Amino acid sequence: MTEIERRDRRPELSRVARTRRQLAELYMATSEYLDSRIGWDRLPTALGLSTLLGLRHRLRERNLYDTTSLPAVNLPPIEPPGEQHLINRTCDGSYNDLASPRMGMAGTRFGRNVPLTSAVRPDDAGVLTPNPREISRALLTRTEFVPATTVNSLVAAWLQFMIRDWFSHGTSPQENPWVVPLAPDDTWPQKSMTIMRTPSDETRPADSAGMPPTSINVNSHWWDASQLYGCSATEQKAVRAGEGGRLNAERHTYADTVPGFWLGVALMHQVFVAEHNAICDMLQARYPHWGDEELFQRARLITAALIAKIHTVEWTPAVISHPTTVAALRANWFGVAGERVHKLFGRVSPSEVISGIPGAATDHFGVPYSLTEEFTSVYRMHPLVRDDWHLRAVADDSTLRKVTLRDLAGPAATAMMAELDTTDLLYSFGTLPPGLVTLHNFPKFLQEFERPDGNLQDLAATDLLRSRELGVPRYNEFRRLLRLKPAATFEELTGNPVWAEEIRAAYGGDIEQVDLTVGVFAEPLPPGFAFSDTAFRIFILMASRRLNSDRFFTEYYTPEVYTPEGLQWITDNTMASVLLRHHPRLRSAMSKVSNAFQPWRTASATE
Repeated sequence: MTEIERRDRRPELSRVARTRRQLAELYMATSEYLDSRIGWDRLPTALGLSTLLGLRHRLRERNLYDTTSLPAVNLPPIEPPGEQHLINRTCDGSYNDLASPRMGMAGTRFGRNVPLTSAVRPDDAGVLTPNPREISRALLTRTEFVPATTVNSLVAAWLQFMIRDWFSHGTSPQENPWVVPLAPDDTWPQKSMTIMRTPSDETRPADSAGMPPTSINVNSHWWDASQLYGCSATEQKAVRAGEGGRLNAERHTYADTVPGFWLGVALMHQVFVAEHNAICDMLQARYPHWGDEELFQRARLITAALIAKIHTVEWTPAVISHPTTVAALRANWFGVAGERVHKLFGRVSPSEVISGIPGAATDHFGVPYSLTEEFTSVYRMHPLVRDDWHLRAVADDSTLRKVTLRDLAGPAATAMMAELDTTDLLYSFGTLPPGLVTLHNFPKFLQEFERPDGNLQDLAATDLLRSRELGVPRYNEFRRLLRLKPAATFEELTGNPVWAEEIRAAYGGDIEQVDLTVGVFAEPLPPGFAFSDTAFRIFILMASRRLNSDRFFTEYYTPEVYTPEGLQWITDNTMASVLLRHHPRLRSAMSKVSNAFQPWRTASATE
C-alpha cells in the first residue's frame, strides 16, 4: 500500500474507531441502566452475564487509579535484567512486566479503585469517629452463629491462605498507637484500647503535603503463590529441599507466630506443599535431565496457576453461587466457549471473552498493575470463621475434640497438626459450615485476640479503623464512586428494620458516616451470595485484572514456559483432585460434591 493510499484510509479508520467507541459506550451505558433499574441478578443468565461484562468494561475505565506516578523516593532495589527473568517468576515479583520491572513487586504501593482526590484520610478525630470499638460491640459482635449453609469451612481456610499471598501492610510500629476511648460498661481487660498504626510509606518524599494516603504492600502484588515460596531469596531458600525442585515439607515453616495464622492456613500450606512436590515428581519423570532449579521454577509456575484456577472457577463461584456469577467466573478462565471446548481444542479465539484470559494478550487497561486498598477492604471477611469447632474422624464421624478458635490459632495450630490426623482435620473443615459475612457474626475470639507479641486486639474495631486510616471512602460514598445508588435511609441500606435502628443509633443518625465494612455486612445479599453486591463490584474488576496483567497468565501461558504436561496438569485438576491425591480417604465424603468448597457428606451419611 502506498503512502497516499495509507493517508486516504486514515479518515475511514478514524470513523471505524469512533463508531466502535460509540458502540462500546452504548453497551456500557445500557449495562449500567439494566443494573440500576432491574439488577444484574434479576436478569436471565445470558443477559445478566452480558450486563456484568459491560459493568466490568466501565469499571476498567473509571475505577483504576495509579499511585506509582506520585512522587517517590527509596524505591525497592531490583537486580539487573537476566535471561532467567524471561520465563521464571522472581522471588519478589519484579520483572513480571519486562518493560516496567518494579510493577507489582514486593515493597511497592497499593493502588486505588477510587479517584485519588476521594482517597482522603480524616484527621485523627475523624479516624476515631464514630468510636470503632463501640461500632464493633453494637453491630459486629456474634450474638448467635449464622452459618453459610451452601459452603464448607474450607472457604475460610482458603481465603486466609490467599490473603497471605496477596497483601500485607507489614509490621505496625509500636510507638504512637491509636488510643480508642472505652465506654464505662466495656469489659475490655485493659484500661484503654490501643490499635497500632499502619506502617508509614517509606517511599513518600519528606515533602509530600497534599498527597493522598499511600501505603506499601510488603508482599508481591502478583498471584504467584508467595505464601508458599516467600517474597525474598532468603525466604525461598529456607523452604526449598535443594533437590528435585521440591519444597522441604518438614522444614517448610508455617510462621505460626505471625498474626493471622491458624489451623486453616496450616492445612492449606501442607496440601499445596505436597502438590508442588507431586508436580516436581511428574516433571522429573518426563524431563530426567532437568536440575533442581529448572524443576522448581516450572513447578512453581504450575502450582501458582492451579491455585489461581481453583480460586477463579471453584472458590469464588461457591461463595457467590448465583447462576450468572458462576457463568461469569468460569468465563474468566475458560471463556464463554466453555470448559469442554477448552479441553478439546484449547483456545479457539484470541478474545478473552470467547476463550478466557489465560493465554490472551496482557492488558493493564492503561494503569500500572497493583492490588488496591479497596480490594483489601472488601476482603475483610472475618465472619467466615467459626468460633466453635467439632473435630471428627473421617472413618466414622466420631468426635475427636470439641475446641474453640482460640485452640486453633497461632502455635496451638501447629500442635494440633502434630496431634491429629490431617485427613480428619480436612474432613472436619469440609463438613462444617462457615459463618455468613453479615452483621452480628464476627468471631468472638477475634474481638479479644491476643497477638503473638502479647498485645490484645479487637480485629473488628481494627478493620473499621484501617479503612478510615487508609482513606477508603465510607459506604455511601464508596457506592457513588462505583456509580451505584447510595442508601437514602437506614431502612434502604439493610432491609432489616431491627438492624436499621441499630445502625442509626450507632452512627448518630448520620447515614453518610456508616463505614464500608458495616454497610457491606448489612446489605441484603443477592441469591446464593455469602457477601455483598457492593463488595462484588470490586471483584468484577480486580478478579480478572489479576489475570489480565500477569504475563504468566496471558502471553506466557504457553507449553514452552509451563511445559505441555504442566498446562495439562492445570487443565485436569481441581481442588477435589488435589485433596484426593494427598488424602484419598476423603473420597467417600467428597463423592457427591461437584465443588470441594460445597458441604461434604458426613461419614454416617455415606454408610
